[in-house]
Amino acid sequence: LTLSEAKAGDSGQYTVVISNPDGEVTVSQAVQLIVDSLMQSIPGGTYRINATPDSNGHAVVLSPYQVDIFEVKQSYWEEVYAWATKNGYDFDNPGMIFVDQAIDSWNTAEGSEDKSCADCHGDPEEMAGVKAVYPKWNEEAGEVRTLQMQVNDCRENRMGAEPWKYDAAAAINMEALLSSVSRGLPVNVAIDGPAADTWEKGKEIYYTRYGLLELSCANCHEQNYGNYIRADHLSQGQVNGFPTYRLKNAKLNGIHSRFKGCVRDTRAETFSPGSPEFVALELYVASRGNGLDVEGPSVRN
Repeated sequence: LTLSEAKAGDSGQYTVVISNPDGEVTVSQAVQLIVDSLMQSIPGGTYRINATPDSNGHAVVLSPYQVDIFEVKQSYWEEVYAWATKNGYDFDNPGMIFVDQAIDSWNTAEGSEDKSCADCHGDPEEMAGVKAVYPKWNEEAGEVRTLQMQVNDCRENRMGAEPWKYDAAAAINMEALLSSVSRGLPVNVAIDGPAADTWEKGKEIYYTRYGLLELSCANCHEQNYGNYIRADHLSQGQVNGFPTYRLKNAKLNGIHSRFKGCVRDTRAETFSPGSPEFVALELYVASRGNGLDVEGPSVRN
């Protein structure tokens, strides 16, 4: 067997024998040969389309291409699709690509403790309902924490790993994973007790006008939702669908990054993702959606 002749069915264990000009074996080694080409080459040329006994159809010129050597029937695809959607896969949502990446992170041991998220929490599905109650007051820390803040606390104090930058890709991916396993559960953010002061601060920010345009969150998302801004409708500004895959930038976007973009668009100096101001604002805005279903990761313009 020569490598140029190898086909997919030839994969397996082989013994490689190398001899010198006198016929003496100099190397004999067992190797694993994996041939990953399962494609059939189709030559280019002119083909006739829709030809019948009464018509020559029309000619099309095709470049050389390859097709799978195995027939895939529509019924096979429907079977796979039914299984996948039943088990939480979302074919119509490009944001689920990043959820898959987060699953890899979930199962990867890191840090000085050589621990993964799975070591403490089991499968991601065990975290159903967690996203629905964040942000929430953390008694031990004496502060309101977002889900990303809590994840970073686990990374630093349980795993001995470096914290993720707020709204960085890895952090948003993990938040999207935790959101995905809570889909359909009602948002239920607590705003009483020790969280009340942070909620009041978030409410103040929501109604404060910022920037050269002197616009508040409420001006757009409360007083003018449903109206056009440029070529799109203003939303109510609900955050139950975050993290959100935006068609605009073809990636997942975090809540604080969206806040930052809105404040920036008022021509103001903005707060940073993870800042106390945006933590308070997230708590307030999330509470406005209490009772709505968790939808993240969603898809938006």
